Amino acid sequence: MTAQSGAPALADPDLLYSEPEDDLRAAVRSLLAGRGGPAAVLADLETGRAYDTGLWRSLAAGMGTAGLLVPEKLGGQGASAREAAVVLEELGRTVAPVPYLTSAVLAVSALLGCDTDRREVAGPLAALAGGGTVGVLVLPLPAAPGTVPEPSVRAAADGVLTGTVTGVADAAAAGVLLVPARGPDGYALYAVDAAADGVRTEPGTPLDLTRTPSRVTLDGAAGRLLAGPELAPAAVSGALLAGAGLLASEQLGIAEWCLAETVRYTAERTQFGRPVGSFQALKHRMAALWLDVASARAAARNAADALATGSPDAPVAVAVAQSFCAPVAVRAAEECIQLHGGIGMTWEHPAHLFLKRAKADEIALGTPGRHRETLAGLVGIPAP
Repeated sequence: MTAQSGAPALADPDLLYSEPEDDLRAAVRSLLAGRGGPAAVLADLETGRAYDTGLWRSLAAGMGTAGLLVPEKLGGQGASAREAAVVLEELGRTVAPVPYLTSAVLAVSALLGCDTDRREVAGPLAALAGGGTVGVLVLPLPAAPGTVPEPSVRAAADGVLTGTVTGVADAAAAGVLLVPARGPDGYALYAVDAAADGVRTEPGTPLDLTRTPSRVTLDGAAGRLLAGPELAPAAVSGALLAGAGLLASEQLGIAEWCLAETVRYTAERTQFGRPVGSFQALKHRMAALWLDVASARAAARNAADALATGSPDAPVAVAVAQSFCAPVAVRAAEECIQLHGGIGMTWEHPAHLFLKRAKADEIALGTPGRHRETLAGLVGIPAP
């Protein structure tokens, strides 16, 4: 098919994993397996530890995954959203309690949307890319791409910030806060040290115990201007789009683990002298789930590829991915618990962690219904 006259030809998306992506997956999977996988996450939660700082150091700094989206000249790895998607798939498979989505994707993407030639931007970006610092974009986690949320924080002419933001994921683990605020000149983005005077972070009661939302209060906190009205709205909007698109890969990882664990368990669990997985009704349920997971993989890969290549269809790809992958992750986790029978309902089995992460992810960065509305507008199909 030839491109229309005057329109650039668009390359077909490549949904296959490259050899470097497979190597990255193997390395991340090996690291997570060495840390104990979901069973270790559950054990940590029983001790009250919400974040695995040792795992984060190994993953972000030791392996360099925190800087995958950052160009080499700015201190990163110079990779793309495709590689970041692979990392998120593996993190979804273990519900790892690390701030990868919030720091290495959302915060980094917001900084990349600013003028990276400015020292005020390049400094925090290099720190985040190196994995030594965790950054958080101070917006409620349910904020969806497509619009720029009106900030609840106000900035004075000297950069002093005042206001409260609720539902900020991983804020308790952050070293630097990226705060959208309404200032004298309009919408702007500021950096604030999380330990600075006038900053208070109060963890909330989470559904997903591995990604805690917090209430961030700024009471006269000193902010450093990162971008003004000419760049800040696009930077925040771009970060939300990247976050929603790559969240689909985490949701894919959740669904893949739930399906694989369910198949394994039903092949070993016997009833009436037969493995329960041999019963036709259960075969049909797992086969239907396999088809959903395969389709979710295609949608998530398409979104990651569109973000990586800067495709003009990226908003469509992201809306499709979130519309489809979020419900699949929830359905896979529900089936995992049900088909495990009694043990699936216990705290000792990690299946509940995956259901809680899937449900929390379903409302993160826009609900499926919100993304379907967005998709309808993008492709010109009005709602009834």
